[in-house]
Amino acid sequence: MVRVCTKCKKEIPDSVELDPIAASYPCCNPCWEEWKQYRVMVMNEMRLDMSMPEHRKVVKRYEKVFVGVMTPEGDVVNFADENQRKPDKPL
Repeated sequence: MVRVCTKCKKEIPDSVELDPIAASYPCCNPCWEEWKQYRVMVMNEMRLDMSMPEHRKVVKRYEKVFVGVMTPEGDVVNFADENQRKPDKPL
């Protein structure tokens, strides 16, 4: 089965090993590295404390929006509908 990155929409070869969390979306390694840098900016800008469960939920929500499985409004993207897999387009 061919994996496609939810962020950049490029195919991910089966030989590439993904980060366990990134593989759950799936998100390719370059996009995941971009997320890790962006995550630090989110935590700093919003002054989030990762010891607090509510703050971890905020970061997780930003993660899902970043990789393209959730819209900024909080709607979950339906992967069965190919038109919804393109978060760049308005729904």
